[in-house]
Amino acid sequence: MELWYTEKQTDNFGITAKITETLITEKTDFQDLAIIDTVEFGRMLVLDGMVMTTVKDEFVYHEMVAHPALFTHPNPKHVLIVGGGDGGVVREVLKHKSVEKAVLVDIDGKVIEYSKKFLPSIAGELDNPRVEVIVNDGYMHIHDHKNSYDVIMVDSTEPVGPAVELFTKGFYQGIYDALKEDGIFVAQTDNPWFKADLIQSVNRDVREIFPIVRVYCANIPTYPSGLWTFTMGSKQADPLAVDETAIPELDTKYYSPRLHKAAFVLPKFVEELCK
Repeated sequence: MELWYTEKQTDNFGITAKITETLITEKTDFQDLAIIDTVEFGRMLVLDGMVMTTVKDEFVYHEMVAHPALFTHPNPKHVLIVGGGDGGVVREVLKHKSVEKAVLVDIDGKVIEYSKKFLPSIAGELDNPRVEVIVNDGYMHIHDHKNSYDVIMVDSTEPVGPAVELFTKGFYQGIYDALKEDGIFVAQTDNPWFKADLIQSVNRDVREIFPIVRVYCANIPTYPSGLWTFTMGSKQADPLAVDETAIPELDTKYYSPRLHKAAFVLPKFVEELCK
């Protein structure tokens, strides 16, 4: 008998993957969590029925959350990751020698626990001495840490359940206040095929707070539609003004110095959403 996992990405569309093993299923205090092993994408973390990451394509998302912002900031030393309990963004952040401390705040400790156990290639740096892991509400952490961070990265689920408040104007204002005077933030902002309204509303809210706002894209096969957007808000530095010849080559699979500016060249229909 064949077993398949299906994510219903909209009421009328979904993706499906053949399963070899179910490693864990648990209803945590915040969400339904599962880690399954698939034929095509390897181990897969699923929260509330949505694919969060897979061993095969995780590098795209995690690299594109971390590196564009860190190479835009002139000297990032203190970095906050909100969400991201799987540890993938932390792993990428630590590739930057200037980063002295990366603080990860995830509301669900079970995501951290099971990622370390079942997804070691992703979560392997969570015990690094440069990392502080806090199980708490990221919204409140930001509220309590004014002028504390050089870069803030919001690695959240889609805007459902505990992540809803991470897509509000009040949250973006809190991020602005938690950043230092030359600070930068980046957040995943879903896909333009099914969530155009979300991209428009986030872009509008962030533009009312940050003087520099840029949207960029990446291809992530297991995310709805495969085309994913990220929104960057910056107090001073513009990612499009970065000298790409000065960006060093890192141990990456998707991001590169040549891709840095290219990622900000949007398909025309996405560009229209950001006006």
